[in-house]
Amino acid sequence: MSRAVFVRAHGGPEALSVEERSVGAPGAGEIKVRNRAIGLNFIDTYQRSGLYQVPLPFVAGNEGAGEVTAVGPGVTDFAVGDRVTYSGPVGAYADERLMPAGRAARVPEGIDFETAAAITLKGITAYYLLFQTWQVREGHTILVHAAAGGTGSLLVPWAKRLGARVLATAGSPAKVARARALGADEAVDYREHDFAPWVREVTGGRGVDVVYDGVGRATFEGSLDCLRPRGLMVSFGNASGPVAVPNLGILATKGSLYLTRPSTTTYMASTEEFRTAVAAVFEAVAAGILAVSVEQRFPLAEAAAAHRALEERRTTGSTVLLP
Repeated sequence: MSRAVFVRAHGGPEALSVEERSVGAPGAGEIKVRNRAIGLNFIDTYQRSGLYQVPLPFVAGNEGAGEVTAVGPGVTDFAVGDRVTYSGPVGAYADERLMPAGRAARVPEGIDFETAAAITLKGITAYYLLFQTWQVREGHTILVHAAAGGTGSLLVPWAKRLGARVLATAGSPAKVARARALGADEAVDYREHDFAPWVREVTGGRGVDVVYDGVGRATFEGSLDCLRPRGLMVSFGNASGPVAVPNLGILATKGSLYLTRPSTTTYMASTEEFRTAVAAVFEAVAAGILAVSVEQRFPLAEAAAAHRALEERRTTGSTVLLP
């Protein structure tokens, strides 16, 4: 028997239930993984609350890292004992799990399990945002919200390495200082300052080429006011609540703006796309571009406390659950 954290009814952190279960043998195309570390992400809270619909009941969690303990029929790219990291489908909050082999990738030598679990989902998100959703290049000016958070703390240094000028917002003085330490050229506390006029001021009235907004409702409209004409608004998260756009005409009146809501499901639809992105992330770690900062650790049995800390903005960097 092993433990897993179930969601049997949508709700707050109290909806997470630690239970014992039996995990069988992997089926065709599957591997069995003993988790050594599990990543915590905002999408976990969206699925728990019902904002993102996952059929009930389900085991929470979308990424982890551990060791392969069994392989199913037809699996040729992994063997028992391989160190792997993975992203999706749900089921990560567990001592061990079964999953499709195509959603896993090898962990390179020199990368520990906590680092792999902390960076895989957030890292591939940063990868497609910077290289595919908008191809950031030298001379671009970008705005990153929640720049001290899990994904933001990867976007800032990676964009700087690509040659961009990076403006950042964060939710406290300490987080602003962290954003600057990560390489942001300018940073401001968006809870204390109206960030849109600030962006206009520091860009000489031009605005930014692209906004990366994982905050959602609290920053969405202000983000549109930060963009140059025909700039791109990338809304990739809902930390403060979901975004509603009742009138698309607002995009025209604010400068013929573009708006996209990308998802990992679309950008990482194939095994090749997923493993290419994971490889790019680990290469960036090895090159010193990305530094993974695991700043909170919770036992698996305290997953509810981890969710509360994340939703109350009491975390910085990355958080992992430890089986």
